[in-house]
Amino acid sequence: MAKARSPAIRNSCTVFFLITAFWINTQPSEGTGFSAVYSNRLLTKVPKNLPAETTVLDLSRNNISELRFSDFSSILRLQVLNLSRNVLHELDFSVFQYNEDLEHLDLSHNMLQTLSCHAVLSLRHLDLTYNNYTDLPVCSKVDMPELQYLGLSSKRIRGSDFGALTNLQLDTLFLSLEDLSEYRAASVLVFNAKTIRIVFPRRDFRILSDVELNTTESLELINVHDEQVNELRMFLLKLSRSGRLLNLTLINMRCPWEDFINLLQAAWGTTIEHLFISNAAWMDATNKNDFNYTKTSLKTLEIKGTIILTVKSDPQYMYRIFSEMNITSLTISGAKLIHMLCPSKPSHLTYLSFSYNILTDAVFEGCNNLTLLETLILSGNHLKNLMKMSLMTHHMKSLKYLDMSQSLLEHEVLEKGCHWGENLVELNLSSNLLSDSVFHCLPVNVQKLDLQNNQISSIPSLTVELRALEELNLASNRLTDLPGCGQFRSLRLLNTEINSIVTPSSQFYHTCPSIREVKAEHNPFVCSCEIREFINLQKRGLVVLVGWPESYRCEYPEDVRGIWLQDFHVSELVCNTTLLVVVVLVITVVFAALVSFLCICLDIPWYLKMTWQWTRVKHRIWKNNPEEVLDNIEFHAFISYSERDSDWVKNVLIPNLEKEDGSVRICQHERNFIAGKSIVENIIDCIEKSYRSIFVLSPNFVQSEWCHYELYFAHHKLFQENNNSLILLLLEPIPPYIIPAKYYKLKALMAKRTYMEWPAKTSKQGLFWTNLRAAVHIRLPER
Repeated sequence: MAKARSPAIRNSCTVFFLITAFWINTQPSEGTGFSAVYSNRLLTKVPKNLPAETTVLDLSRNNISELRFSDFSSILRLQVLNLSRNVLHELDFSVFQYNEDLEHLDLSHNMLQTLSCHAVLSLRHLDLTYNNYTDLPVCSKVDMPELQYLGLSSKRIRGSDFGALTNLQLDTLFLSLEDLSEYRAASVLVFNAKTIRIVFPRRDFRILSDVELNTTESLELINVHDEQVNELRMFLLKLSRSGRLLNLTLINMRCPWEDFINLLQAAWGTTIEHLFISNAAWMDATNKNDFNYTKTSLKTLEIKGTIILTVKSDPQYMYRIFSEMNITSLTISGAKLIHMLCPSKPSHLTYLSFSYNILTDAVFEGCNNLTLLETLILSGNHLKNLMKMSLMTHHMKSLKYLDMSQSLLEHEVLEKGCHWGENLVELNLSSNLLSDSVFHCLPVNVQKLDLQNNQISSIPSLTVELRALEELNLASNRLTDLPGCGQFRSLRLLNTEINSIVTPSSQFYHTCPSIREVKAEHNPFVCSCEIREFINLQKRGLVVLVGWPESYRCEYPEDVRGIWLQDFHVSELVCNTTLLVVVVLVITVVFAALVSFLCICLDIPWYLKMTWQWTRVKHRIWKNNPEEVLDNIEFHAFISYSERDSDWVKNVLIPNLEKEDGSVRICQHERNFIAGKSIVENIIDCIEKSYRSIFVLSPNFVQSEWCHYELYFAHHKLFQENNNSLILLLLEPIPPYIIPAKYYKLKALMAKRTYMEWPAKTSKQGLFWTNLRAAVHIRLPER
């Protein structure tokens, strides 16, 4: 029977998975249709029975080799079709004759060799790049009046191939020519596209010399190298001043420094306003510095991912070429620059970015000629002294935004004299080495301040008053409570996520009247009475808690760990002090009455009187005959510890106290408790026979019930015999909030008595052992 039913079960599972896959991959799109995603499914054919409402269909990264008329005849509302990265060899556009709304068609990265010329009038985006075309896949007459984007590639080009494109008014024309093996230009190549992107061939074909740009505003050239660099320079020199080219982007360019400067000089005299250079090869700058800065339309120069070295030259020449440019925006990122000169005369620069270099605090030191600069980005450098960097901005009268993130900035408390630009309103100091003292060195008019990922544990009460501050980012620091806004009265957004915040401070509720949004996600909140007011802020709509409620969970105490703050509830009696006082008073009165009744009935005063007399007698005996008391001492110290700390006690503490000479005798429960006695008797006996009682304190200690008993009896001996027998040894810090209420004696002892802390540094451990052995040293009576 099992074998007979297995095919049915398999069929049922198959149907189930098909239905699940269909439901997942056909979800409503933003409009009224559906998006069907079948990417990377190893499909060999277009799926059948697609919903008629499908408007977006993704079939990329499959093994589809053929398209049929029936594949798309049922989805008449199709607008976007992605068939990239399949194995199509040929395509007849007539398969889309009923898809009158088709606007976006991606056929890139296939194996297409032939293409029909059936018109798809609605197409706005057509990508045919990276196929196996020998000639450009262009019909003699292209009837696509709505076409805005066209991507083409081929292995052979003749000048007449582009004739059919002259009537098209494109937004973007992308020509991937990296596999070009044959090029014959019959005439000038005229492209009517606002943006042209060309991937240059691996071989040195002179293509740009045949190109004429009439309506093009943006030109992007990829893989420019060798002779193509000189060709590009000649192309730029021929550009008419009446042309419309505004943006030039060069990606993956390879050339020596001299050719680079000549190319830059050629672009300087054109209509180009924005020049972007990315991922150029390493260049070794020379001492040549005869750049002509006159008559330029250039406003923006951006160089990224290009290493500029000065191995064989004086770097001053290279710095001077860039610092003297009369443009408004300059970016040199990831070039390993170690310095940059101040302009020799007042500069037009309003935007400067030198991110991800190796600049130091000396950059723009004492610079007075950047008075128009509004944005300065120095992230990812080797900046160290915050005060020096503030002085750098002092003369930048127009500076509004400064980014010095991902550096090595520090500020010492004793450092004085921070002077920032007076108009600086946004400052990014994230991912540095700044501590609490940074709040003594901040611009007074700052409105947005980013101090994320530093070493800040609190906000000092006496600090610079930032009246204009509206947004403060303190994420990924060391805060232990949600800070107040004493110095930031206009604060509206506070980010303190990923800290060590256990509860909001009382100042937060009283000093932050303007705050409207708080990000305090992923903090170890202690769910107690103090957290209730914080929860009510969200419930009453006074503050928006970003990520609420799933990112706000209780961490302590353990019995509520993991629950959402919104689900935490505590009794009103516990949190209402007035009600609690009334209840306690009533209980106290009843208890006092009950005790009085018992005292009268059981003659308790007489027993108390006798106990007091016995205690006084024993005190007099000890005071007059201390040698007799020492006669009962057999050990120098009794050690109380949690079993979880036993490895440290047995392998570190006891061996260092006892050593090999036997001068110190330690009482340990595992070897000195007497079999047959109860544990409590053994504890009392060991404490009575030991000169000192050492308590190894740690979070594990307060979890142990027996450690509680040992502390209780030792505490009793402390008051009973009026001696100094207790030694508190702090092995690990104990946060006060994890000490149970029953350990009130431990809290009192730690507050009133000096305790010894176990040093983590090896260099301090020798003095620690000396002090501890001196504390337990006494001459025991001979036996």
